Amino acid sequence: MAATYLVVGLGNIGAEYANTRHNMGFMILDAWAQASNVLFKTDRYGDVAEVSFKGRWFVLLKPSTYMNLSGKAVRYWMQTLNLPLENLIVISDDLNLPFGTLRMRANGSSGGHNGLENIAECLESEQWARIRVGIGNEFSRGGQVDYVLGELSQDEKVLIPDLADRVIRGIKEVSTIGIQRAMNTVNTKPKPLQAEKNGENSEKNGTELPEM
Repeated sequence: MAATYLVVGLGNIGAEYANTRHNMGFMILDAWAQASNVLFKTDRYGDVAEVSFKGRWFVLLKPSTYMNLSGKAVRYWMQTLNLPLENLIVISDDLNLPFGTLRMRANGSSGGHNGLENIAECLESEQWARIRVGIGNEFSRGGQVDYVLGELSQDEKVLIPDLADRVIRGIKEVSTIGIQRAMNTVNTKPKPLQAEKNGENSEKNGTELPEM
C-alpha cells in the first residue's frame, strides 16, 4: 500500500486574505496543485487536493476553519485517512524568521503561532513535522496584526515561486529519504529579499491579522 501524507497549509479563508503574509501555507499548496495540474475540491473542514510522487500520495489540505481552529480540520483528516503523526506535515508563516527563510523540524512548540498551537491541542501532541516560512517582522511597534494580515509587497511576491519550490521539494524528500536528511534541503539561506527593477529597488509595502 502506498504511503500517504497529509500536508496542511495554514491560512485564513476568504478573498480578503488570499495574498496576505499569514496565508503563506495556502499559497504554497496552491503552487503545488497548479504545478501538478490538480484542482482543490471543497470537502469537510477545508479544500483538498491529491498529488503523487514516486508511489507516495500527498493529501493537500487548506483548512476552512480559520487559523485559530486549524486543529479541528487536521484532526478530522488525520482520523479519516488513518495516518500516524509522522505522516503529517504542516506549513505555516513565521514572524521570527527573515522573509524567505525556511525551517523544517520533526516536532516542536507552536512558537506563539495560534494555528500550530491549536493543532497541538487537538492532536494532544507536538510530535509532527512542520515547516515555518519566514515572513519577517518589518513593522513598527503595535503593527503586528496589520503586517501579518497585509498583502505581500512586490519584492516578496517575486520570491514566492522559488520559495514554494523549495518547500515542495523538501516535503517530497521527507517521503523518500526521511525528515532528517530532507532538512538539509529545506533549511537553507534564502535569496535576497529586494529585487532590482530598472536599476532601482522596488518599494516595500507592508499592510494588515484576522484570526492569528
